[in-house]
Amino acid sequence: MAAFRVAVLVLLGLNLGCADAAVPLVIWHGMGDSCCNPVSMGYIKKIVENKIPGIYVLSLKIGNNLIQDMENSFFMNANDQVREVCSQLAKDPHLKGGYNAMGFSQGGQFLRAVAQRCPSPPMLNLISIGGQHQGSVYGFPRCPGESSHLCDWIRRTLDLGAYTQAVQEHLVQAEYWHDPLKEEDYRKSSIFLADINQERGINETYKKNLMALKKFVMVKFLNDTMVDPPISEWFGFYKPGQAKETIPLQETSLYTEDRLGLQQMDKAGKLLFLGVEGDHLHFTEEWFDSTLLPFLQ
Repeated sequence: MAAFRVAVLVLLGLNLGCADAAVPLVIWHGMGDSCCNPVSMGYIKKIVENKIPGIYVLSLKIGNNLIQDMENSFFMNANDQVREVCSQLAKDPHLKGGYNAMGFSQGGQFLRAVAQRCPSPPMLNLISIGGQHQGSVYGFPRCPGESSHLCDWIRRTLDLGAYTQAVQEHLVQAEYWHDPLKEEDYRKSSIFLADINQERGINETYKKNLMALKKFVMVKFLNDTMVDPPISEWFGFYKPGQAKETIPLQETSLYTEDRLGLQQMDKAGKLLFLGVEGDHLHFTEEWFDSTLLPFLQ
């Protein structure tokens, strides 16, 4: 009888194990935000948890508290942030089987760097919401939350020398500052974006790791007044040598030379370009539910 009970329990365990568990989700906030702000990342986390019962959602925090997390989004070297996140993910037992990732604004390109540099645990799908994948330049027209004084200082600093070593090492926004009229300076001095975009040579590991994604979803805000040019959110940028006419990803040398594997991913149906009405990071819960949640289920 005891043996029979053991057999039943084993079968029940096997059946329970066959049930599809929700894939964990990792989210990374944007500039001036924090992991757990109840009107931003905390709100997104709650939506996902309510819509997908049992899902594990990790909202990344860089630092020991929310203030440090917000400050680090301005002043902690992006490479160090990515390294810290890679360590967090590797130590999290919930993620060992793989996870989906969702990045907001600069968090989108930071999570892409995680995909390229840290393939374990594996990132399955990457959703970039307003991420500046070819960088941003000019304007820096407005700032999130209560950070306007910081943005005024950042504007002045970027204007004085975005590509100087001191600014590159200590100002996050300079690390994805892409001036189309100073392409050589950008390629030579950008310590983050030029590296992950293969501007100084081909890192085959970066390419292989990014191509391992099942889907790379890029959301562009069609009325964006913060990212310049907005087409950077779809991996497009200014036509070389000027700063007026933009071109889509498919016309950039990054794509035609397939330095990052994006051409192959595009042909395989792995790249998705979504547009949403509204300014930077302005979207409705209904749009989020109907458009993005299906990638997490």
